[in-house]
Amino acid sequence: MQDELQALDKTRTWDLVDLLAGKPSVDCKWLYKIKTRSDGFVERYKACLVAKGFTQEYGIDYEETFAPIARPTSVRSLIAIAAAKRWNLFQMDVKNAFLNGDLAEEVYMKPPHGVEHPPNNVCRLKQALYGLKEAPRAWFAKFSTTMSEFGFTSSPHDTALFIRKTNHVMVLLLLYVDNMIITRDDILGIHDLKQFLSHKFEMKDLGVLSYFLGLEVTSSNDGYLLSQTKYASDLISKAGLIDNKIASTPL
Repeated sequence: MQDELQALDKTRTWDLVDLLAGKPSVDCKWLYKIKTRSDGFVERYKACLVAKGFTQEYGIDYEETFAPIARPTSVRSLIAIAAAKRWNLFQMDVKNAFLNGDLAEEVYMKPPHGVEHPPNNVCRLKQALYGLKEAPRAWFAKFSTTMSEFGFTSSPHDTALFIRKTNHVMVLLLLYVDNMIITRDDILGIHDLKQFLSHKFEMKDLGVLSYFLGLEVTSSNDGYLLSQTKYASDLISKAGLIDNKIASTPL
């Protein structure tokens, strides 16, 4: 929880102010989650502060909420292109992605547990926060603007696919909320892009693509092998069928 508070403070997510008469304020809560790797082992324990956005009112606390994400067909197409052209696939993750979104609306929130404040103070949010209705839209708008600065344009077929072409070389980036796949025919361009993104956001370089949206990706000389072992195991566990007997079933 303290690490999350430090991240919020670092991004200057809010200012403590007196709540003006007639202004609504949303509540918030801490959520705790165990993040696992594709092999099922614990990667880290995560605490996340979320706003109770379900109490927001349209036209008062927020306007538009829509934010595009990569289509499943785009993910498969990108991997197919990389396999056909023998390009490497890389993966990066944006830490606390929604905290980077700039809020156009005036939003007040009750201070979270762990923040010292005067009795009548509330948090006036300057950056988006998880749980807010407009958070996904604000984050995608910020990311799109940032990518435009580096010469990328959105594909007309999928807004979450960003493309840069220079001097007969091409770099492709596919975004799904805070996860991204990067591929190219220009290794120097990949390095420059990673440095640029790390300068703009707090990034986590995951190296060669191995796990994305339930897909386990393994590279070989013949291309890429896709499987969903962990995804299938999670479904079996959720359905309570782990201890059941296995039956051979025709595909």
